[in-house]
Amino acid sequence: MGYVDHAADGIAILLWAASPEQPELLHTPFFFAAAAAAMDVPVEIYCTAGSVRLLVPGVAEALQAPMHQKNIASAMREAVALGARILACTDALRAHAIDPHGLIPECTGHGGAVQFMARAANLRWRTLVF
Repeated sequence: MGYVDHAADGIAILLWAASPEQPELLHTPFFFAAAAAAMDVPVEIYCTAGSVRLLVPGVAEALQAPMHQKNIASAMREAVALGARILACTDALRAHAIDPHGLIPECTGHGGAVQFMARAANLRWRTLVF
């Protein structure tokens, strides 16, 4: 038997329950994203539901979780600097009356249910939900 490569093609992270109301839940997804990206694994972070508010300028900067020295915006920038992509769900943006053209520069595109489910259905991708 030869060597079989079981490495994932990428990791898709869905931010659903993690929202600005609970900043203590927000460091972990970006920490995991940064860790995977540092390992040269493609990472896509899908912001949906209330998490899309993190993409409004000033929101993530104002959030600090207990026991963490950096704010949420710093954790997001670190993940992006290592190669993670942050995507905004257009339906969630609309539901929260957020202008899709006024998002933070770390958000590099749009991706919602269809895109995330395509990743989830792909056996070469792994998914995490926060």
